[in-house]
Amino acid sequence: MAKPQPGQPAPDFRSTTQDGGPLTLNDLRGQRVILYFYPKDNTSGCTLEAQSLRDGQAELARLGFRIIGVSPDSEKSHRNFRAKHELGFTLLADTDHSVAEAYGVWAEKSMYGRKYMGILRTTFVIDAEGRIEKIVEKVDTKNHYRQILDLYTE
Repeated sequence: MAKPQPGQPAPDFRSTTQDGGPLTLNDLRGQRVILYFYPKDNTSGCTLEAQSLRDGQAELARLGFRIIGVSPDSEKSHRNFRAKHELGFTLLADTDHSVAEAYGVWAEKSMYGRKYMGILRTTFVIDAEGRIEKIVEKVDTKNHYRQILDLYTE
């Protein structure tokens, strides 16, 4: 599916949080959302990205943002990842890739000449009405929260 663009409605989704509860985009209406897609819990780049967002969470919250991470990992994997790195935000277990597909970030990748399907690390900033505000495709994992803030201070 094609990646939605700024100004377009964010694709609705229904997924499961790390605690097993359901979450939809509609549940988030009235809040600004940072919906970030990452490949895998507890890998170096994904851990750096999550830690950056954790470290900037209070500052992002002051701007009205709620952080939601999405990867194909299981609820149990997400619970362990959150506990290990003291992440205070929601992680969605997109085990069937339906959320990633809706946002156009489930795609063919290549590593060492081997092709496989996986997540394209991407962040969508969604406004309180459910429209895409901004997209970050070249994610600086170590400084991601600052990268998002810079979108609003340039």
